[in-house]
Amino acid sequence: EIAGRLTEVEMTEHVYKVVELVGTSKTGVTDAIQTAITRAGATLRNLRWFEVAQIRGAVGGDGKVDHYQVTLKAGFTLE
Repeated sequence: EIAGRLTEVEMTEHVYKVVELVGTSKTGVTDAIQTAITRAGATLRNLRWFEVAQIRGAVGGDGKVDHYQVTLKAGFTLE
């Protein structure tokens, strides 16, 4: 909006395919997300966005976090 008037913005319409991914990491949630996105990007073209759906983890015998698991919804544009 400029000076109280709406300006026209050229917008393109997109259709996305959504897939569910699960990434894991021993070091943290961010690494688990990056693992899933990096691997998906190797086989999916036009990957555009992700949404974290769940964060889980496993506890080792020593009572400490053993690893993190993040479930993502990821969207890519259709060709």
